[in-house]
Amino acid sequence: MRRHPRRRPGRRTSALLAVSALTGGLLLTAPQPASAANLITNPGFETAGTGDMPYCWEKSGWGDNDFTFETVADAHSGTKAMKVELTRRTDGDRKALITESAECAPVVTEGKQYDLSLWYKTTTPDASLTLFRHDATAGWQYWTDLKTLDLAADWTRASVRTPEVPAGTDRISWGVSVYGTGSATTDDYTMEQVADPIPDPECTGTAAECADGRWDVLPTRNPVRSMHSVVLHNGKVLLIAGSGNDPEMFEAGTFETALYDPETGDYKAIPTPKDMFCAGHVQLKDGRVLVMSGNKGYPSADGTIGYQGYKDSYIFDPQTETYSKTNDMNDGHWYPSATILGNGDVISFGGLREDSTGSVTADLWSDEQQKWLPTWQVNQTWSYWGLYPSMILMQDGRLFYSGSHVFGNNIPGTGSAIYDYEANTITQVPGLQRKDERDQSMSVLLPPAQDQKVLTIGGGNIDSNPEANRLTDIIDLKQPDPAYVAGPPLPQGTVDLGDGPVPQTGDQGKMYVSAVLLPDGKVLETGGALHNRADPVFETSIFDPATETFDPVAVDPEARGYHSSAFLLPDGRVMTTGDNPGNGSWNHDVSIYTPPYLLKGERPAITSVIDTEWTYGDTQRITVDRPIAKAELIRPAAVTHSSDPNQRFVDLPLSVDGNNVDLNVTSNPNLAPPGWYMLFAVDANGVPSVAKWVHLDGPQALSTKDASAHVHSFADAPRGKVTEEGAKRTSQPVSPTVSGCDRHYGSANVCVPTAFPEEVKATTADRCTWLKEHDYGRLKVNGKDDPLKLDRDRDGVACGKGDVRGRR
Repeated sequence: MRRHPRRRPGRRTSALLAVSALTGGLLLTAPQPASAANLITNPGFETAGTGDMPYCWEKSGWGDNDFTFETVADAHSGTKAMKVELTRRTDGDRKALITESAECAPVVTEGKQYDLSLWYKTTTPDASLTLFRHDATAGWQYWTDLKTLDLAADWTRASVRTPEVPAGTDRISWGVSVYGTGSATTDDYTMEQVADPIPDPECTGTAAECADGRWDVLPTRNPVRSMHSVVLHNGKVLLIAGSGNDPEMFEAGTFETALYDPETGDYKAIPTPKDMFCAGHVQLKDGRVLVMSGNKGYPSADGTIGYQGYKDSYIFDPQTETYSKTNDMNDGHWYPSATILGNGDVISFGGLREDSTGSVTADLWSDEQQKWLPTWQVNQTWSYWGLYPSMILMQDGRLFYSGSHVFGNNIPGTGSAIYDYEANTITQVPGLQRKDERDQSMSVLLPPAQDQKVLTIGGGNIDSNPEANRLTDIIDLKQPDPAYVAGPPLPQGTVDLGDGPVPQTGDQGKMYVSAVLLPDGKVLETGGALHNRADPVFETSIFDPATETFDPVAVDPEARGYHSSAFLLPDGRVMTTGDNPGNGSWNHDVSIYTPPYLLKGERPAITSVIDTEWTYGDTQRITVDRPIAKAELIRPAAVTHSSDPNQRFVDLPLSVDGNNVDLNVTSNPNLAPPGWYMLFAVDANGVPSVAKWVHLDGPQALSTKDASAHVHSFADAPRGKVTEEGAKRTSQPVSPTVSGCDRHYGSANVCVPTAFPEEVKATTADRCTWLKEHDYGRLKVNGKDDPLKLDRDRDGVACGKGDVRGRR
């Protein structure tokens, strides 16, 4: 029996139809069996059941709507078909599904795919093929919507290939959902298992490379100190540095951006109008890059004034390769969030204001008006979300704050929350482990986005500066009351504590984590450091969402800590750049990772894309040069500081006819916000094609305002603490040492930690020894204060000979 999903408070609901999983009773005719190949029992509704539904079929649905279920004589074959009609709808849907019983629901095998088909007529554009799956532990649950049915006055065949069956699934149920006024009449269902994949190909590299991939350090170095990386829809990479955390460049007004072409290896200098160091950025739906805020000023020499964020905002145009100014934001946002919404708008939270205090103002970019809206037009909770808070768009348009952030402690509460912009409420989400040690952890919406699972990896705390952790946490946002559960610990690698790499021990993990979605449906995590801008960790692994396990692979030979980036290129490789340790230096070397899937012989190719302009609920045809198992859209990276909340992998269910493949595009723009995407085709061995670029935009499939009704309403009323709009206030007090750096020593790009690692004794000699081992060099003392007692002889130079000779 399909249970009624939870709904948001205030929604009207109607009683769920009572259904009976027919396991016995009198049948009017002998059961129509499944054929040898077809796994559907009673596929044409010819066998009657004990009630008003055919044998092995049940009514289902939810919401406030008027509906009818009817067995009609207007059949594609035989004498009967099933008609589901909505005559009035406020929300919800109605569907006819295979009965969820051991007698009726088809048995499936983990990791296999199945070809589904049916014949249909529709009078509404709002109908889709919907799947449920039976988990051996959790029972029956919604799986996914695979295909939107086009309007069809005459009998039309729809076919689609399922994703690989998830682990723990033993049966599935499926049918047609109607979620708009009108009807869908269906008949002649089929379900067949896809043939087993071809044998594994021969390895084209060494045995180690085919198992773990390969890293190459490029001969050409990145010319700028870039901490912002954006993959553009022409395949080039925008590398934004601004002043590059170099106060001398800031004082000189020298701001830099480079445009990297992976095909030629060339870098092009781009005139940069403002210091975009530690700005926010997001790709708009037309492929231009919105860059918000940045650095208005470095901290004062005496440490009494912190970083300052300006209100300016710019757009980078990949066609003209130039920046242009927009209107100002309502507040400064140094280190802001930046999340694109399902309608193409962009919302931004957090960061530091022009006076170095924390911004409590939400800013909203209107796609329609192409400007930042005034504060009074934007819902406000007056909450301080911190620095680079990871705000991930959910399938129903709400935002999930994952708990990943930058600099010090997490926000008050559980450290994770769901924000409902329309209701203007914040609901605490439980379960995040050691929420105040998730500084520069990384969070990703796991493949596929339809599963609505988020993985959070690692982290530390630059205030207390403990050893970074190995924690991972996973949350399923499709659950009625979502909560994090502990994931597997990060694998350990080596750490360089100043005398060369040594194996990690105990619970040593890493912060400054990078995580990249790969076209085979897995996640590469790489880079990191054990402490605040110190002690690089050399460890790389691949996370498999299907098994929730990490597989250690080849390791990036370059240090990749603070201000590093990792991102997917359209050819399926991963590029890493940057590293800015506390001594103020910069790593200009660039590494390229070739995953094992590129060493498995010849890769499939997308030989044609009929149309590169896609709309929601569409069916798009491509041709390939060999059979493929799956296809997906991957949103290109816009990453900085272990943060890219817009990164997502959207599954495209297939309808296969030889080398012609029809791709079924989601009808929900919250799953795949409008914009340019990399389209990959992947064969049965996990080998991806080179990506083709497609542009997703256009009208939503739904004819009502409720853009996610047919996707069901999960996490609608989580039981965590709920807060409404707070009292209006100007800002949040923030310490000038928010970056974990004591500005009494050295220049502004040098970070002497306010708290040294726990193993460093609180003596001048031990602290100075640690600084020397980490290549800090001579440090001028700024002003008269010496809070860390590094200038005991008061000569204005920290850790000089007179400071450490005989001193404790």
